[in-house]
Amino acid sequence: MSDQQVSLPFLLIVVLTLGLATRYLFFTPSSPSSSAGGSRSGRDANSARRREAAAETILQMFPQADRRAVLWDLARNGGSVQVTSERILAGRLDTPPVTFQPPPPPGSNNAAAAATPSKPRKPTQPDLITRYNLQSKIGEAEEEGEKKKEGWSASREERQALLKRRRDEMILAARRKMEARIEAEKDGPPRVVES
Repeated sequence: MSDQQVSLPFLLIVVLTLGLATRYLFFTPSSPSSSAGGSRSGRDANSARRREAAAETILQMFPQADRRAVLWDLARNGGSVQVTSERILAGRLDTPPVTFQPPPPPGSNNAAAAATPSKPRKPTQPDLITRYNLQSKIGEAEEEGEKKKEGWSASREERQALLKRRRDEMILAARRKMEARIEAEKDGPPRVVES
């Protein structure tokens, strides 16, 4: 047994080779080293997107929760929706530090765009006066007293015309009430009506 001796340089070479092989087999990213920085930023972007989606889920369940606090808790617990939900239910959601600034919610404009005044948006649907072509009837005087109450007709066309006229009258009455309310607000403070 004394004939077999291991030299120190041979032992160092074996240990270094095993160490390097272990490092490259177990601790190397799957992408080439030239894009290692790019994959890290890609992973960060993916985790940020997942946290944002989890925060949206939580905020749909708990609209009273602060978005910033929810994102902070998700960042701390690895993105677990269940843990964050339990903390909200228990009232133990921590306030994030001042230095934590999450990205703005998706769909919101940048801060510069929010600072500039935006033009009022056009309604997607036209108003009822335009929709039912009632511009010509706006100025006409209402003749409710002179109109007799008509019953339900047996003819389909007469019923349809009656319903159309009632619809038009309701729209015009609502318009007159709204104009009266706007005029009353312009004239002075709102009055309390006692019943």
